[in-house]
Amino acid sequence: MTTTAPRLGTALARLLILAAALLGTLLAGAAPASAHAALTGSDPKDGAVVATAPKEVNLTFSEQVAMSADSIRVLDPAGRRADTGEIRDLCSGSIVRYGVELRAGLPDGTYTVAWQTVSADSHPIAGAFTFSIGAPSATSVALPDREPGGGLVGALYGIARYLSYAGFAVLVGGGAFVLICWPRGAGVRPVQRTVVRAWLTLTGATLVMLLLRNPYTGSGELSDAFDLAGLKSVLETKTGAALTSRLLLLGAAALFVAVLFGAYTRRTDPKEKKDLVFGLGIGGTVVATGIAGTWALAEHASTGIQPGIAMPVDILHLLAVAAWLGGLTVLLIALYRAPSVERTAVERFSKVAFTSVAVLAATGLYQSWRQVGSWSALTGTRYGQLLLVKIGLMGVLVGIAWISRRWTQRLADLPSADLSSAEKETEEGEASEADETSESDVVPEADAVSSVSEAEGASGASPDVDPERAAQLARQRAAVATARRKRERDADPERSGLRRSVLTEAAVAVVLLAVTTVLTTTEPGRTEEEAGRSTSASGPAAVPDRPVDVRLPFDTGGVDGKGVVRLSLDPGRTGANGLHIYVERPDGKPLDVPEVKVALTLEAKDVGPLPVAPDRIQAGHWSASGVQIPMPGEWRIQVTVRTSDIDQTTLDKNVKIG
Repeated sequence: MTTTAPRLGTALARLLILAAALLGTLLAGAAPASAHAALTGSDPKDGAVVATAPKEVNLTFSEQVAMSADSIRVLDPAGRRADTGEIRDLCSGSIVRYGVELRAGLPDGTYTVAWQTVSADSHPIAGAFTFSIGAPSATSVALPDREPGGGLVGALYGIARYLSYAGFAVLVGGGAFVLICWPRGAGVRPVQRTVVRAWLTLTGATLVMLLLRNPYTGSGELSDAFDLAGLKSVLETKTGAALTSRLLLLGAAALFVAVLFGAYTRRTDPKEKKDLVFGLGIGGTVVATGIAGTWALAEHASTGIQPGIAMPVDILHLLAVAAWLGGLTVLLIALYRAPSVERTAVERFSKVAFTSVAVLAATGLYQSWRQVGSWSALTGTRYGQLLLVKIGLMGVLVGIAWISRRWTQRLADLPSADLSSAEKETEEGEASEADETSESDVVPEADAVSSVSEAEGASGASPDVDPERAAQLARQRAAVATARRKRERDADPERSGLRRSVLTEAAVAVVLLAVTTVLTTTEPGRTEEEAGRSTSASGPAAVPDRPVDVRLPFDTGGVDGKGVVRLSLDPGRTGANGLHIYVERPDGKPLDVPEVKVALTLEAKDVGPLPVAPDRIQAGHWSASGVQIPMPGEWRIQVTVRTSDIDQTTLDKNVKIG
């Protein structure tokens, strides 16, 4: 029989058009708000020059933040602490403001304010700016170039966050798939292993996040993960309480899994099974909702506009993701590892997946409106761009799911004789599902076992056969039967098509989950736009649209002495910047030189030269991070290139920064 891939129907196109129209309506009517803390103002302002030393430095944020004794530091030009270390809570109504007192008798010069705190949605944020007393001066302050929540600790924390989402999806979705779609799957060993491993993954990832929380929001040093004092302080935070609650709920989930794969599979009385399914369904829903709530109560949904609506919507969104992607994972395992899956189970999951997609569309539209808020934020911020990628992946995933649904319908349309035969083989195969023999060993043994059994039958073997030999023959016959069923299953074009489409769907889902994880740690578009408006309104320095790029030809006079220096200062504004230098030959190929030095001078304010010693990354590429530009103005950039022990030249270029 010739089988062709099913075509997408027009209903899918109508669904996508409706989603796009709803998204446009929501984004067009969005009101300003924030959901990720940002510094919206300071006193003194960034780059300000004051006549006398202020008594304190105040910082204003867009939402509530968690302050510690070391969250705000004021450093004098020599890098010494100029503040008393006492944080003052100056919040009033909707205004979130904190201050730190300065020491008396501060001399004139340029002071650096460095701050680091934790947003109400659990993400660490940090920044720095400068102000001057009397007149600007040179400063030797070297701020750490590590982004808050970055480095090795940040990478490990991000991996644990991804694994926790994946573990939750497979644990909840797998349990729901067995209870709702495929009760017989509770006794299938590959399904059991998948769900149990998901529980272990979620539990392990939660423990890792709890241990890494202190260095993730603080020092960034991996060794601080085992600081008991830091762990105690984490447990007193909202995020620490959420992670602890998740661990307690996972204890209840372990009991649920044990009953599902233990007591439930041993029940033979239909009424007892029905009662147990009802109890497991109610208990599992409560536990799954509680685990999903640990994300909603501690992350984006818990702050910003409409948190009372956003948190239940977020919980519903997570449960829909789990029902779809987690059930999809278990279905994929069953299609490839179990001897067979009844068509009724696939049909039921198709309905569950369709409902999940509808819930995801509704809750996702609300979350998009809440976190993005405008078309400019959708296309002009990193959060919005990631959201567009997620929407695109969702479209691809829905398309593949539609194909899987068509393959399911083809299975349902098989002749009744073929179906009864397939289901009979399924029942016959239940006894051999627990056989641990790998498929690679099954097929080569098939011919040998057949020959042995035929030879013994022909020779009229004695009924007093060795029990060990009889057991071995029984295992071999079971292996042969399993191999035969696998060959017959793989020869079914409808089931093969379904397996391929589900596998593709699962692969896209892995990428989608990764993008979603990154979204949870990205500053929402609403906040990024609001912070940009506040910064431009409160500070004298305007952020340029692109980095400062300089191109300087040079000629040291020696061998390989001619070339071009390309310098890039990103983002090209006051504060910390990344510096990249590329040394090239006249033909554009990299030129490896012994040394490159850079100095920055603001002659109008008598600041500098501020030396920068970039590190060699590779031939012709030099880089430095955390290059501090203390104030805006016309800066002179001097680049010294040495091409040999005696040949060097210094180039300079004036650029406007801020």
